[in-house]
Amino acid sequence: MRKAFSFSVTSVSFVLLHLACLTAIWVRFSWKLVALCLGLYLLRMFAVTAGYHRYFSHRSYKLGRVPQFLLAFLAQTSAQKGVLWWAAHHRHHHRFSDTPQDLHSPVVDGFWWSHVGWILSDAHDRYEAKSIEDFGRFPELRFLDAYHWICPWLLGVGTFAFGLWTGLGAWGALVWGFVISTVLLWHGTFCINSLTHVWGTRRFETSDQSRNNFVLALITLGEGWHNNHHHCQVSCRQGLRWWELDPTYYVLKALSWVGLVRDIRPHPVSAAS
Repeated sequence: MRKAFSFSVTSVSFVLLHLACLTAIWVRFSWKLVALCLGLYLLRMFAVTAGYHRYFSHRSYKLGRVPQFLLAFLAQTSAQKGVLWWAAHHRHHHRFSDTPQDLHSPVVDGFWWSHVGWILSDAHDRYEAKSIEDFGRFPELRFLDAYHWICPWLLGVGTFAFGLWTGLGAWGALVWGFVISTVLLWHGTFCINSLTHVWGTRRFETSDQSRNNFVLALITLGEGWHNNHHHCQVSCRQGLRWWELDPTYYVLKALSWVGLVRDIRPHPVSAAS
């Protein structure tokens, strides 16, 4: 049974930002603007997968308090609501994956709802605070979560100023660096909800329909190895074989060599192989 959709401020903003992508027609094309778009896409995708997902949702490694705050701030520039909201809902997804209680199962509710419907509806504006009380005890994270709109707004202002400073053009930098990059980031992230439970292969017999997908792993820096992830949710590593590219894990591993990241939790299969 499909869940009912109700419009919210988020859904209006979502539509307007998509329409704003069309303003690129009136911006002089530059490969430097494309590079800015790609760079901010990759940086924020890393923050989403390393921060929202592997750190705040699953605690697959440890950070100090300052890096924790900075990672949460960077993740929230993705305009995917607050860090506590994101992690609490993702933990709920894992508890009820592909059952009627799952908030965004394509198996139960179809592509549209799992891709964008659930996050745009005001039915899920609230979250169970108890499920994220481990991070909810930090006042700075509660502040970020409550005023999550500040982070993308600051990034938008920053790209505008960057365009002025570098000569790229303020509006061009804003449109390519923030607007188009954010829309691409949304759909790259949302594809994990909508496609990795219906498209791909299954290495492990999990209780849900999670699947591994090479294409989705490329555009999400390793999140496409979704069946591997559902087999061991707390593992920081999701790509287990040499050809299962997992750039997020590689960066976190490198950061552990300089002490910024600690206690990376392995996948039992990769640890044994």
